[in-house]
Amino acid sequence: MTGKIHSIESFGTVDGPGIRMVIFFQGCPMRCLYCHNPDTWNPNGGREVTVDEILKEYETNKAFYRNGGLTATGGEPLIQIDFLTELFREAHGRGIHTCLDTSGITFRRDSKELMEKFDRLTRYTDLVMLDIKHIDPEAHRALTGQPNDPALNFARYLGERGTPLWIRHVVVPGITDDPQALKRLGAFIGALPTLKALDVLPYHSMGAAKYDALGLDYPLKGLQDMPKEEAKVLRSYILEGIRSVRNQKE
Repeated sequence: MTGKIHSIESFGTVDGPGIRMVIFFQGCPMRCLYCHNPDTWNPNGGREVTVDEILKEYETNKAFYRNGGLTATGGEPLIQIDFLTELFREAHGRGIHTCLDTSGITFRRDSKELMEKFDRLTRYTDLVMLDIKHIDPEAHRALTGQPNDPALNFARYLGERGTPLWIRHVVVPGITDDPQALKRLGAFIGALPTLKALDVLPYHSMGAAKYDALGLDYPLKGLQDMPKEEAKVLRSYILEGIRSVRNQKE
């Protein structure tokens, strides 16, 4: 079985615990205004690889991954769920820690066949890093071009499966920085039984050059990067939401 990938980062340090091999899958149905990897959108781009080729490259540097593992990101890995599952199954069999970095956009409960695929995938997934773009449905669609119920339902499903979950949220000035929305996001993720961590990432414009190279207009041209200090303040609103829902349970 082959899959389409954009690239491989041999020594990733921000895509899961430890030092990791990070595979950037090709193809994504989301069009996030702040996306810094527009070169991964086209599902027909990238290059074809086999599971064996990826794991051979992993084995070359495995001494560095002793406390890390392998992360699938993108693009959106879930649009190649069969290849992703085979990769994680083989990696899991070798004792490699597997992490999925995803938007959850393909998740649907109304397809028995697809749910069986998700059940199989999560069997071999040690950690999911789920990027919830916006808790408000309309704001999410304006930001990404897609609804947010797949991501929210996927988060609930991972709780049912007992899959460890890290939540990621990018805070963008004027778009995802509303305190009330952040508190609502916190209340939602605070109720998830397998929540292990929260990453709040400040917006940056470092991907703008890629748009120029592809002949595309950068949607947030002129928007200033968010200072890390401001992102920390905004993170506190999410934590407030988490505490509020957990205090209600006590």
